[in-house]
Amino acid sequence: MAKPRLKIWCNAELDAPALARLREATVSHRLVVAPQRSANAWEEGAPSAELARADVAFGQPHRLTCQASTHLRWLALNSGGYTNYDEPEFREGLRARGTVFTSMSSVFADPCAQHVLGMMLALNRRLPDSWAEQQKPLPGWPYLERRGQSQLLTGQTVLMLSFGTIARRLVELLRPFDMKIYALRRRAYSETGVHVIAEERLSAVLPEVDHLVNILPQNPSTDSYVNARRLALLKRGAHFYNIGRGTTVDQNALMEALGTGRVGAAYLDVTDPEPLPPEHPLWRTPHCHITPHSAGGRPRQPAAVVDHFLANLTRFETGDLAGMLDRVD
Repeated sequence: MAKPRLKIWCNAELDAPALARLREATVSHRLVVAPQRSANAWEEGAPSAELARADVAFGQPHRLTCQASTHLRWLALNSGGYTNYDEPEFREGLRARGTVFTSMSSVFADPCAQHVLGMMLALNRRLPDSWAEQQKPLPGWPYLERRGQSQLLTGQTVLMLSFGTIARRLVELLRPFDMKIYALRRRAYSETGVHVIAEERLSAVLPEVDHLVNILPQNPSTDSYVNARRLALLKRGAHFYNIGRGTTVDQNALMEALGTGRVGAAYLDVTDPEPLPPEHPLWRTPHCHITPHSAGGRPRQPAAVVDHFLANLTRFETGDLAGMLDRVD
């Protein structure tokens, strides 16, 4: 049986080899590549007549055009996050029309999880302190002090705010350290190696936590979720990590918690705003370590994005909608 010919509209930012691979693999369909393309979740595309007539939208398409479309059968984002599209009216409209909605969270899960693990190890082993010592005009040799300050991940407690693809990969990476792992999710259930908790248990768990990992998406329910009250409940000296969205953290409360030592160190890959202005006080807050939203970085990212899309396209063509990767339900 011949595959149905689909109109695939794409505004994903792809390099030449990845775009050539996409063109070759979709030769039996009609591929429309938009003149302006988007590389990430905060670069929503412009309205497009071609998009309005597409069966499949790949990239960061204009949300209102997708919402009004009577043709769209599959929305495939080229990002792990979907903040621009996380509105009840939009998502309910897709569901009502039977439109499949997918992200690329599994493409970015391993780099994000490794990024967090790298900073966990660096902070526990006091690597930033040694780096700072090396930058002094006359570096010292704090042998006994640094050895005494160094910690082991083994047996420590971590709490992840959200339990999606990134968190699951982080759990796998942390397994050799025999840590106690909690994960916050709307619906609590049993999970091998993880204590999944609902929000009503959060206040009871925070005082146990050595590492608080924030992976929350941006939406009205998560604005300033990590606030002064929750930070005050943490075990004194706990480490905080944010690879979710900057808006989910009250940054003034975090700076205060770092100043008092309630939070021993913070690692932020995301901030509010982005880029973080050079004059922002977070840059000068002691024990605050910032990376430029680089946690999802990986080799050959455009190729991985296209491979993910094509794997899902094969399932879409054969009607295996339930088997499509990274469905957003």
